[in-house]
Amino acid sequence: MIISKTPYRISFAGGLSDIPKYYENNIGKVISTTIDKYVYITVNERFDGKFKITYLKGEEADCIDDIKHPIFRECLRYVGIKDALEVVSIADIPGGSGLGSSSSFTVGLLNTLYRYLGRDVNRCKLAEDACKIELDILGEPIGKQDQYAAAYGGLNYIEFNKKNVEVMPLPIDNTIYNILDDNLMLFYSGKTRKAKDILDKQTIDGNVYNITRLAGISKRMKDELSYCNLNSFASLLDEEWNIKKKTGNVSNDRIDNHINIALENGALGCKLCGAGIDGFILVYCQLSNQDKVRKAIGLRELPFKFDEKGSRIIYENRLRR
Repeated sequence: MIISKTPYRISFAGGLSDIPKYYENNIGKVISTTIDKYVYITVNERFDGKFKITYLKGEEADCIDDIKHPIFRECLRYVGIKDALEVVSIADIPGGSGLGSSSSFTVGLLNTLYRYLGRDVNRCKLAEDACKIELDILGEPIGKQDQYAAAYGGLNYIEFNKKNVEVMPLPIDNTIYNILDDNLMLFYSGKTRKAKDILDKQTIDGNVYNITRLAGISKRMKDELSYCNLNSFASLLDEEWNIKKKTGNVSNDRIDNHINIALENGALGCKLCGAGIDGFILVYCQLSNQDKVRKAIGLRELPFKFDEKGSRIIYENRLRR
């Protein structure tokens, strides 16, 4: 039996600039951090010759081709699994909530399957293979930042171009790192959505100007964090969100109202995580005002801390043959 643990992420800025159609002609720039909310993947050998797949639903199949869940099916194919397996996925938070759950799942599944086959792969390969499955094989209209965040872990500035991806950890002071961690809050809007449904309706060609501005904010955030300017970082969250709303149907009156309430009650910056519409609202607020924001916004809070390790194997027990 092999068990992996893969973190979810919060993207601060630069979303859409990690989509191939943009970075093939420009430089994509994102800044994100992973958090202590995870997807766990368990892989175990089966002796009855069938594949058993457990997630929100459950499947049994005689062969990989009969598996309906596309990511399970394609990951098993991609790594070259031959044996019948039982694979179980358990997550701390629901999918479709803006924290990169789908890509964390793909990275974690690949990591577990590779270890099952006795292969140790590096973080870059995990991210690249997850991108190949989600973007190339399954044709999802998504970007690449989530796969790299989940594989590498930590607080990173990531650049994308048509030739490669460069992941740069932010070397910020530990005291500032801890204050940033303490001052960020997540509130659940109460609804989920599929990022694909939002991204399908957005056009890169018609949004190059605004996406370039979003990428530029990532670079500015990197600099402000390096200079320990957390209030400026918070202001950039607001600026990023206001630009993001110009790229398409990413917000609604209910989300805007929650964000305005947070700002009116002491928050210094807010944005909706992920592709938009629903999911988790990220709030930057100093500790002295957090109780006021909690009471005013009236949404369920998700307490969290940063995670620095990325996808990892946490249990391994092989049967003796």
